[in-house]
Amino acid sequence: MASAFISFSLLFISLWTADGFLEYVVERCVFNSTEPKDIEYIYSAYFNKVEDVRYSSSLGKFVGYTEPGLMYAKNWNNDPSILARRSSEKERVCQPNIGIYYQAVLSKSAMPYVVLSSTTPPGGKHVAMLVCSVFDFFPKQIKVFWLRDGQEVTSDVTSTDELADADWYYQIHSHLEYTPRSGEKISCVVEHASLKQPLVTDWDPSMPESERNKIAIGASGLILGLILSLAGFIYYKTKARGRILVPTN
Repeated sequence: MASAFISFSLLFISLWTADGFLEYVVERCVFNSTEPKDIEYIYSAYFNKVEDVRYSSSLGKFVGYTEPGLMYAKNWNNDPSILARRSSEKERVCQPNIGIYYQAVLSKSAMPYVVLSSTTPPGGKHVAMLVCSVFDFFPKQIKVFWLRDGQEVTSDVTSTDELADADWYYQIHSHLEYTPRSGEKISCVVEHASLKQPLVTDWDPSMPESERNKIAIGASGLILGLILSLAGFIYYKTKARGRILVPTN
């Protein structure tokens, strides 16, 4: 009997691999708090990576997505015992574990860092644009706004949505179009769950970013030129000391 069981198992594995058929189910708990109303239990049945049918605790029934899935959904929705079993999984599977995951993940936060830069606006009534780029924050919810001489700017401001990075962090970019005024103070303000107080970053308008880059490049070139000149001078003096002068009549 033992040998027959082993042969059957190997044959089953061989057929499974050769024909490429794969049927499996996935159970998920989707939540954003520990409150029962914010928890959704989802049961999905797949065949070869295609979802056939799904049960959602939010709907309280099965929904089919393929021809076989429509048949499964119809049959299972007509069976009170199957619906009752799926309905109880939210309380049995999700709720006891969500407290652990919530403390491990959702209650954590990562502080953002801010980069201010200037660019040329695409057009319109203003001649300048500032970009406030906020990187590497978690959770997703964040508020970014501009202050001009201590007053919040409510016009000529555009912003991207919170953009997800591949490492679970987020980034966002806010743009302010403006016409510079002498002596003004412009700041980008970030409010986030990870911060005890708003993060305020002031823009330094003393020199445009492009000019700072030009000066940095010029200074680097000057230093390199001085180093090469000094090396050439040292080489010349070294060769001169080693030269032998022959007197002529």
